[in-house]
Amino acid sequence: MPTENLLSDHCILNRRTLMQAAAVSLVSQIKLSAGSRRAPRILLRSSWQVVNIGDIAHTPGVLTLLERYLPEAEVILWASRSLSEEVAAMEHRRFPNLKIVKGRIGSNGKASTPELENAVRWSDFLLHGSGPYLVADKDVAAFVAHTKKPFGVYGITYRGNRELETKMLSQAKFVFFRDTVSLKKAKQDGIASPIMQFGPDGAFAVDLRDDKSAISFLRQNGLEEKKFICCIPRLRHTPYWRLKNRKKKDDYQIKHARNEAMKEHDHAPLRAAITEVVRQSDTKVLICPEDMTQMQIGKEMLFDKLPEDVKKRVVLRKKYWMTDEAVSTYVRSAGLFGLEMHSPIMCIGNGIPALVGRFEEQTSKGFMWEDIGLGDWLFDMDKPKQVAKLIPAVMSLISNSEAAQEKVIQAQNFLVQRQLETMNILKKSLNRTT
Repeated sequence: MPTENLLSDHCILNRRTLMQAAAVSLVSQIKLSAGSRRAPRILLRSSWQVVNIGDIAHTPGVLTLLERYLPEAEVILWASRSLSEEVAAMEHRRFPNLKIVKGRIGSNGKASTPELENAVRWSDFLLHGSGPYLVADKDVAAFVAHTKKPFGVYGITYRGNRELETKMLSQAKFVFFRDTVSLKKAKQDGIASPIMQFGPDGAFAVDLRDDKSAISFLRQNGLEEKKFICCIPRLRHTPYWRLKNRKKKDDYQIKHARNEAMKEHDHAPLRAAITEVVRQSDTKVLICPEDMTQMQIGKEMLFDKLPEDVKKRVVLRKKYWMTDEAVSTYVRSAGLFGLEMHSPIMCIGNGIPALVGRFEEQTSKGFMWEDIGLGDWLFDMDKPKQVAKLIPAVMSLISNSEAAQEKVIQAQNFLVQRQLETMNILKKSLNRTT
């Protein structure tokens, strides 16, 4: 490996080691009570879909937090049916002893698989992982109805448009909302969980790596470490109907029409930023995806419309990737900008500056950037005055990297403290069950 790669890897590992050392130094504060007769048992309900590296990231992120702060606890992952062998294998590379079960709990209280049945009986506590809402509200309701065991919710957005979700949140021992807009809405709606606080999305804790694949891709495409910046496109509505071969029903037609109407509006600022980066610095640009539909979007709305002189220093990733390779690529970049949320989350969690563009069709999750002290890096694409600030912000990541890094460190410090505090609350709930 070239010397610069070794040095860069050392810096990446050093940043990660410092963050983990800080976490380890705090673990002693939340040790499970010495009087526990056995290790507490957590059934983690997570893993929503595999077509988006951000959705994938929720699960290993929360698993990392449990490993780091509650090492005494035993954990089984209750995954959704869509969990693929490829994703499961990636998770097992990081968590080799992880047990994964699938299935549903029927109206008679019986699980649909023996593995889930045993896991439900085995568990002391159900933890619902991060997501766009209480994704598994039916599973949580069935678990509580038939076991009477406690549960908590870690890092979700709340919109108040799902009756069962609202009902179940009031029964939770705690609910951590990943943005304070959701927290405020939940309080306004009268949700009565005894503990409701801001709690970071679990994906901030992702530390998956596939360095071999990332380094190979960078070499093949002439991207030098810290001399390229990542850009992620996005349509207003993710066209999942393309992936699932569905015929466009009325709601898909409406969403497709909205995408078509806004795609130039939303991507023109990204193209302008890419052009500025290439022409005003020695930094290259990598256009990359967060979900399986975005390779096409990146080609159509970004790469193909760039000036010819700019294209020469822009790389379009044409294949989807797993979360581990994406993170290994991000940590070697100078930063990231675009219209997605979870790649920026993983960047910040791993010490890389990242800008977020959002629009009205998205949930309130983007406002977490304000909650963690990065409001200057959040841009509402429906507000021209904010869009006008995007290019200067992107260029600042390159021209003033030390200041950008300081902002990231401050956000990380806040995140680590909140992760500690939220895990401490989980620990207290576990101590009451064992």
